[in-house]
Amino acid sequence: MSFVKRSVSLKGHRTSIALEPEFWQVLDAIAQSEQRSLAGLIELIDSTREPDQPLSSAARVHALRHVLKAKSEA
Repeated sequence: MSFVKRSVSLKGHRTSIALEPEFWQVLDAIAQSEQRSLAGLIELIDSTREPDQPLSSAARVHALRHVLKAKSEA
C-alpha cells in the first residue's frame, strides 16, 4: 500500500499527513467543492476531531462520510 505525504500548517505548526492517494483525491474534491484550500479543509477536520483521534484517521473518516452522503443523495 502506498501513501502520499503532504505537509500543512496547523495553528502555526507544520505537520505531515500520510494518506492513500484515493483519500487525497476525495479531500481535494471536497476542498474544491467548498471553495476552500486543502489546508483550510484539513484545519476544519483538525478542529472538529476528537482529541485522541489521529489526524490521518479523522481525514479518512471525513472523506468517507462525504462519499457516503453523496451516494445517499444520488
